[in-house]
Amino acid sequence: MLVQNTLTRKKEEFVPMEDNKVVMYICGLTPYDHAHVGHARAYVVYDVMKRYLEHKGYEVFHIQNITDVEDKVLKRSEESGIPAQELTEKFNAEAMELFRQLNILDADVYPKVTGHIPDIIGMVKKILENGYAYETPSGVYFDVSKFEGYGRLSGQKVEEMNRGARVEVEETKEDAADFALWKKAEGQLTFDSPWGRGRPGWHIECSAMGMKYSGGRTIDIHGGGRDLVFPHHENECAQAESALRIPFVKYWLHTGFLTVDGEKMSKSLGNFIVLKDLLEQKPACAVRMFFLQSHYRSPVDFSYESIDSAGEAAKRIFNLVRKVDEALEEGAPGKKDDDFRAACARETAEFYSAMDDDFDTPMALAHLFELAKLVFPHLESGSPDSGHLKQLKEEFGKMLQVLGLKEDEVEMPDLSKKLLDAMLELREMARMKKDFEMSDAIRDKLSVMGVVVEDTEKGPRWRIEKPK
Repeated sequence: MLVQNTLTRKKEEFVPMEDNKVVMYICGLTPYDHAHVGHARAYVVYDVMKRYLEHKGYEVFHIQNITDVEDKVLKRSEESGIPAQELTEKFNAEAMELFRQLNILDADVYPKVTGHIPDIIGMVKKILENGYAYETPSGVYFDVSKFEGYGRLSGQKVEEMNRGARVEVEETKEDAADFALWKKAEGQLTFDSPWGRGRPGWHIECSAMGMKYSGGRTIDIHGGGRDLVFPHHENECAQAESALRIPFVKYWLHTGFLTVDGEKMSKSLGNFIVLKDLLEQKPACAVRMFFLQSHYRSPVDFSYESIDSAGEAAKRIFNLVRKVDEALEEGAPGKKDDDFRAACARETAEFYSAMDDDFDTPMALAHLFELAKLVFPHLESGSPDSGHLKQLKEEFGKMLQVLGLKEDEVEMPDLSKKLLDAMLELREMARMKKDFEMSDAIRDKLSVMGVVVEDTEKGPRWRIEKPK
């Protein structure tokens, strides 16, 4: 299995620190606002990685932080009049529910900054003791010049960073590239420390909480958006390694950027897609499928048309699984078809080869659809290889589990079901009278409402789909 390591800029064989255990740290939300479609893309990506690692037999310990102490949180709290902790709890709870709709598995632990101030202070102390930081009237700062490996993750040089670094008005750091470990301050979200009351800098939380929950050993996989490589992940590396003197992370895996109609998503451009609004308009499975159609390292250009197309593609797979189930229920023995079995085995193996190649979901999906192309006509042949169908059903289940694809569940109230039954009965009466114009009109009306009707040899069959 190969992964593209941002640190080395090449594909490497994936060999975790422990034989059967993978520690995975994913940069989580700063929940000062509604989660957006970019968040969804990132967490779907890392969910698939987690699922595939578990499929391969690894025990995955998944850490995902919650940044509930940050300047953006304070600003939004002041603007809204909502206390900072109440604000972050509200938006985080909303986001977690939306992520579950996307079939994203929960992390094993969601550490918050507010719950780990002693751990953060302890790491800042070690960095100071080891000679990599200094205190000023405005805070404690990491001395970039003292850390020899600074810049190796992002590929930047310190002198170039100095030219582009921003110095805040209240900062009294010695060099523009240095960054805050602890900011001295009063008011909301401040805590006592050996350097006076204040709050952590942005980067230190991930170093401290990552090391705490990894058990003080090197993290196997650290993920986040490409925009976090510098300065956030670069600084995480410097902090953790200067404090503990061990490699912080073995494999850095970063997602590509998301654009909307070719432009960066921005509220000022009016193209900001709030996840809550999107999932009210489009099925969660279609949204997830859309993300899987691009490699996680590639940029993704969002459009509603692409979501609809992805949803139709997912439906074809679910429809195939239903047809396999029906063929198994009929129990016809069929005949053994060695050529068919061999062709299916090749596409199945190629699916997993694609996943082994840096989680290449678009290539994996291509082989899944090639498998579907083989199975559809085989089912309609009149004598399918029923002995093989059970195995195919299991394989489809495993692939869909790896990709996290499942049909959206749409509940139907009792009264609605009775009305639906009545409409279907009227349609069947029209068909018996050969009034196909009326039967087609009823079917089309039901389709608009999200009820798909299919006519089979055993009579009409229906299912609920979320309307577009």
